[in-house]
Amino acid sequence: MKILISNDDGFRAEGIVALHAALQDIADVEVVAPEHNNSAKSNALTLHTPLYVNRADNGFRYVNGTPADCVHIALTGLLGYRPDLVISGINNGANMGDDTLYSGTVGAAMEGYLFGIPAIAVSQIDKGWAHLDAAARTVQRMVQQMVHQNLMGTQPWLLNVNIPNLPFEQIKSPKVCRLGRRHAAEPVITQVDPRGQTMYWIGAAGAAMDDSAGTDFHAAEEGHVVVTPLKVDLTEHDHLQAWSQTCARLWSQDGA
Repeated sequence: MKILISNDDGFRAEGIVALHAALQDIADVEVVAPEHNNSAKSNALTLHTPLYVNRADNGFRYVNGTPADCVHIALTGLLGYRPDLVISGINNGANMGDDTLYSGTVGAAMEGYLFGIPAIAVSQIDKGWAHLDAAARTVQRMVQQMVHQNLMGTQPWLLNVNIPNLPFEQIKSPKVCRLGRRHAAEPVITQVDPRGQTMYWIGAAGAAMDDSAGTDFHAAEEGHVVVTPLKVDLTEHDHLQAWSQTCARLWSQDGA
């Protein structure tokens, strides 16, 4: 089995190093990751700046671009083969609820999915890398079970996985959940730089708004490995007919 690993924390992040170490015992693993931290870059591709690929002293390859750039370049010419699985992570902190829309970790995995390859975005729920070895071991176990269940080489799928920062023996079984929702982000933070210009820093993410049973927030609080199947289609299917009628009225001469 051939696995492509990327992330958004950068090629030297502890999470990607631990993930590579855990998976190289069960697969042929390649790492193509960003040179620097690219958190919250989502699915962004670099179109107007040249990209360069370099190899680090640990054998990892790194790119002066986004997480999606890394996977895109790897799959469209760098590797020279098609991997069986793309894994992005292990991220330093959760990617749940609305976070998935902004996440570079999810963006890298989604790029693999868009190329028709099964993909997993993996994050630890709390920042700081506590019990990272347990998270890496959890991913290894999940991949082994997926192989046994013949989930590779079928239709592509995309999973968002969040793992609690607990010893391996205390991590509860995977629980499939829907995404929760957050309140609006905290206000922007303003500062004045030495030249007197105002600087703006994006505020912290909002607190959970929907963390009811069945959501990723709820399962994370219970200590489960949280698994959310994702899709790319953003169409609001339930409201297509209503908007069709509304647009017809907007276009009519009398607006009736």
